[in-house]
Amino acid sequence: MIRLLNIFPSTMATALIATAFCFSTGLQAQDKKLLDRVIAQIGGEFILLSEVEQQYQYLQENFPNEVDPVGTRCEVLENALAQNLLVHHAILDSVIVPMEEVDMQIEARIDRIVQQMGGDVAAFEDFYGMTIEQVKEDQRKPLRNQLLAERMQARITRDIEATPSQVVDFFNNIPRDSLPFYNAEVQIAELVKIPEASHEEREQALNKITEIRDKIIRQEESFETLAIRYSDDPGSGRQGGNLGWQRRGTFVPEFEATVFNLEPGEISDPVETEFGYHIIELLERRGNSINARHILVTPRITQEDKELARNKLDSIRNQIITDSIPFDRAVRRFGSEKVQSYNNGGRKVNPATGNTFFEVGQLDPDVYFAVIDLQVGEISEVIEFSERGGETEYKIFKLISRTRPHRANLQQDYTKIKDLATEYKRAQHFNEWLLEKLGETYIRVDKLYNECPNMEFWLGESKEMTDQELYQQIEQTPDISPQ
Repeated sequence: MIRLLNIFPSTMATALIATAFCFSTGLQAQDKKLLDRVIAQIGGEFILLSEVEQQYQYLQENFPNEVDPVGTRCEVLENALAQNLLVHHAILDSVIVPMEEVDMQIEARIDRIVQQMGGDVAAFEDFYGMTIEQVKEDQRKPLRNQLLAERMQARITRDIEATPSQVVDFFNNIPRDSLPFYNAEVQIAELVKIPEASHEEREQALNKITEIRDKIIRQEESFETLAIRYSDDPGSGRQGGNLGWQRRGTFVPEFEATVFNLEPGEISDPVETEFGYHIIELLERRGNSINARHILVTPRITQEDKELARNKLDSIRNQIITDSIPFDRAVRRFGSEKVQSYNNGGRKVNPATGNTFFEVGQLDPDVYFAVIDLQVGEISEVIEFSERGGETEYKIFKLISRTRPHRANLQQDYTKIKDLATEYKRAQHFNEWLLEKLGETYIRVDKLYNECPNMEFWLGESKEMTDQELYQQIEQTPDISPQ
């Protein structure tokens, strides 16, 4: 069976989508026009040799130790066939990916790359050898097909979930010596309190940003000079306040509502956000992207403000301990909405796994020492944390569960085993769907690929296709671009 249990895995295989290849060096030496020919068709979708070779070169450059000229090209082709099979049936089943969504994703990716290049659009276009509009056009069909395939695969498997009895059967069928070994793990919840500036400090910050704006309006000093001197945003402040090209959805709501309503060259009135007070100047606008600069003045957090936050959290802790309020309810009532755990009843999510289990070694040192001596259900003392930006936060932790190092078992690891069983069941269901659709879908591939070990699986008895047949197929297809 071909390796199709996950059509879109991570690492090198992520790139094995919508690609093809050639085996012989003689083919590579032929006329360049040949590189643009169709080398495979699956339903109403076509795979071009130029697309394949470009993808193979990408893999060769980025994964030199993993690329095998023949084996990798076979994997590239099989993944391309799998994706195009999904795309073909997605279209038949009326799965829709609006071109507006495709364009938004392309713009977001381009904006991110341009930002990494310091906002230099000319450098981007020079690097890719195309204008931004040409890059958008070039990427429109591949991205649309990728999204169609992902949504079709999700539709095929969306209702598949392992039942309790199937979880047990799945676990019992794993050989004892193949059971995973889990290190010591904990589940923890947190309640975070962030000190707030006093009314007096906020007034001082507002007065300061107003004075800075007045100096700019009176042309006493330049925006850039004042940003370097006064802005509390260390990243943009060093750049004269410049934020570079950013797309809609990047900023907090108050900032975004203001900047997208400015005219180029216009400077806003002071705007308050969770970070403090800003003045913003719009430099340029391009569709849903803007180039702007700002100056930020953040109200000062005094020692008195910090003590107030600490004491408040200590009082909340006492309420939880005396059972007058459950921990998750205290999080929703008193915790900071800025932290991810707020929307999860305080439970911290492990970014490496997406679940709420942390191996002890994965915990930050400060968190480790806060919870290591707790018993399950106990609440830590109030602990002060200094975040990367220099802000102070106060936290209490609840130890929800703790496991010792152990081999996987149903009692302690049911949730993890259920996830594995569900993925296995979805993979089986997808392979069944694949086999069914292969039998009813027109598939033709250039005879150069006969050496691929799984080609008989894809083509059955129909294995060869001449160059003339392939050219006839593409000539009979008026338009294979996305509509």
